[in-house]
Amino acid sequence: MLTHLTINNFMLIDHLDLQLKQGMTAITGETGTGKSVLLGALGMALGERADSDRVRLGAERADITATFLLDDLPEARKWLIEHDLCHADECLLRRVVTRDGRSRAFINSQPVPLQQVRALGELLIDIHSQHAHQSLLSKNSHQKLLDEYAQHQNLADKVRKDYKEWQSLRERYITLRDNADEMNARYQLLRYQVDELDRLDLQEGELESLETEQQTLANAENIIGKSQQLVDICDGDAMGGDNGASISYLLQQAISVLQGIRPQTKALESIHDLLNNAIINVDEAQQSLRDQIEGIEIDPERLQQVETRLSAIYDVSRKHHIGPEAIIEKHNELTEELTQLSGGDETLAALEEQTQAAEKQFLSRAEKLSRQRQKAANKLTKIINEQLQALAMGSANFSAAVSAAPDKPSAIGIDDIEFLISTNPGQPHKPLSKVVSGGELSRISLAIQVATAQTSQVATLVFDEVDVGIGGGTADVVGKLLATLGMRSQVFCVTHLAQVASKANHHWRVSKASNANSAETHISELEDATKIEEIARMISGSQLSDESVAHAKIMLEQAAS
Repeated sequence: MLTHLTINNFMLIDHLDLQLKQGMTAITGETGTGKSVLLGALGMALGERADSDRVRLGAERADITATFLLDDLPEARKWLIEHDLCHADECLLRRVVTRDGRSRAFINSQPVPLQQVRALGELLIDIHSQHAHQSLLSKNSHQKLLDEYAQHQNLADKVRKDYKEWQSLRERYITLRDNADEMNARYQLLRYQVDELDRLDLQEGELESLETEQQTLANAENIIGKSQQLVDICDGDAMGGDNGASISYLLQQAISVLQGIRPQTKALESIHDLLNNAIINVDEAQQSLRDQIEGIEIDPERLQQVETRLSAIYDVSRKHHIGPEAIIEKHNELTEELTQLSGGDETLAALEEQTQAAEKQFLSRAEKLSRQRQKAANKLTKIINEQLQALAMGSANFSAAVSAAPDKPSAIGIDDIEFLISTNPGQPHKPLSKVVSGGELSRISLAIQVATAQTSQVATLVFDEVDVGIGGGTADVVGKLLATLGMRSQVFCVTHLAQVASKANHHWRVSKASNANSAETHISELEDATKIEEIARMISGSQLSDESVAHAKIMLEQAAS
């Protein structure tokens, strides 16, 4: 249940810190004082859209925190654990909206996207508003209300998944069936291309190796000649004859001269090491040059083979409009596509079989869901008619109609669901939009909301002026209905009716103080005398009378008893 609500700088509220209790809480006040501002702040904490104009004038940001106790909310606790957001036995939702319109949301102090806040909020609280009257006129809302009441969401989700799988397979099957000629032409082309690439059989690293070998073979004479010239220079034979001295010999002579210098300094020792290393490097260079000369052959036949192979590789790459280095990847890609297209009629037959199996699975689950919906609709119809009887609509007869329509399958199943009403005996049932007045629609809406709230899995229910258009003895019944819900749930009710407010376990009064420069909304909890005063105001208006005060006392005494 909701245990704590802190509101800072939200619309006309400067600061509120509310401790919330179990049972039914009435929220009352004169028109225009901001009774719904409190629920607006709660809605923002639960992930509703937040505009910058909700930030109190003169403040930089609005900040709202709602604390829920998780004792009676196993589904919410499970959700928090699955998302690594669980925090002891409480859940803190926080929302911050800045003056420039930026918004941040937190669950147990961890920043989260609004989508997660909304998902969790649905497990924490149910909000019923007067705007639900208009949504009842839309047939689309009836299926949602019935499924929420029946609590078979798990099966409904499976039906939705089955339908999606069936339609996906069906689309693939139809595409393959209707484009058989094109698919066959594509198969033949792929077969030719893959065969050509199979024959080429290019291996990883082969292209780079061939290009290097081709460069070496094509320049073999020049490489051998230049390498031998370098060897001769190192050996001292570059000038010809026996007068030349090798580089190593000259370096040895330099070392001998160096050793004759006295005293030997660290700088001279360093030079000595450099000359020694130079001798080693020259010797190694000479050996590498000799090895290269011995390893290179002038082989026109091998050069021809390499160039022929490279030419074949380049030709294939040009055909596919790719670089030669991408041939192997292209080969794998075309081979995979060919594999998928292989089989022809066998693939089409297999896909048709899979499509039929998916349809059968969908219909099986959809029929099961339809049976469950029918049972739930019968139960809901009975409960709502009982509520209508209590709400002075005894002549009306409500029907949650579920008609199986297997020829019109959809993601919600095979059912056509619509709420119907007959307002007078003997008259046929018709859609709500065609037969009810505004007052009747208000009472029907309340009956539906009370009926569905009785099966709600959340511990907190909010009714925002759902009693609009109701008065007299009917209002007294409404108060009793909400009070009964308050015995099993935490109920908040924004109301203008004294008959409803008098039934509450707790009573808050919303007021507004204003001057020439500003206005501010205040909320105070009423006890005893102040509660009597507020009920009397709701009966007679701002001018209290002895009669209205006495009537208020009687109403509260009757509610208490």
